[in-house]
Amino acid sequence: MRLAAGQATAILDPQAGAGVVSLDVGKRAILSTGTGRAAGSPFAQAMNLLLPFSNRISGPFPYEGRTHPVPANLPGEPFPIHGDGFQKAWSVAAQGPDHATLTLSGGIGPYVYDAEVTYQLTPSTLSARLVMTNRADIALPYGGGFHPWFPRHPDSHLAFRATGYWPQDARHLPRTTSPDPLPPALVFDRPARLPDGWINTALAGWDGQASLHQPGLRIDILATGCETLILYSPATDAPFLCIEPVSHPVDSHTLPGQPGLTRLAPGESLVLGLTLSWTPDPEGAPA
Repeated sequence: MRLAAGQATAILDPQAGAGVVSLDVGKRAILSTGTGRAAGSPFAQAMNLLLPFSNRISGPFPYEGRTHPVPANLPGEPFPIHGDGFQKAWSVAAQGPDHATLTLSGGIGPYVYDAEVTYQLTPSTLSARLVMTNRADIALPYGGGFHPWFPRHPDSHLAFRATGYWPQDARHLPRTTSPDPLPPALVFDRPARLPDGWINTALAGWDGQASLHQPGLRIDILATGCETLILYSPATDAPFLCIEPVSHPVDSHTLPGQPGLTRLAPGESLVLGLTLSWTPDPEGAPA
């Protein structure tokens, strides 16, 4: 499915999680497709939708007097990760030259839900509005988000504001039950390069805004309903950088108070939004 607006084009795949396969302006890739990832993987797309939760759940979680197991859903992953929306075929509910709406009836573990995503493309923006509606017969904690993959360059710079971070253990789960203060390497109040080496961390207290400065291009990220920002890149020379706006920290289901998750009674909905904007930046990334 192809959307076009001016020189911008976005390819969507309803059969593969309603993800964004590619996003380009002219011959320039705004998002990274495939590079550095296994061919055929759902995470070889340019952006994945995460629902009805984001990232990992370490085990059965308690909620309002019941305990709910969630099955692992990816080969090689011991924990359920990113829900099931990215693994399912969606239906096309509406389509125009520069917009599309796709729908899904999904379910994983105790979750039974309907979902709708609407994409809108302009010559300088791509927006996504994701709606989840609880169709189970009990209230459940919902969350989710967006998993865009950006090209990473040696002089890519990132800027955002956050108040803390969740250090991770070897299983990629939080080592603490509340966020730690930010170390200097994770302070991005001004545009700065990413730390060297592996990075996979969740930032707390995010205000929903970030900017990525690429050679000759600035990309602004604006998210609604998302107060956690996850950064992932496996190495300094990796060809991609993930900047993931999500509604809750990793393994929130088993953390005290289940931070960031939203209680949805049967029939209630959660709405998350993301807008990516790009503008030419002749001076490139900050020095």
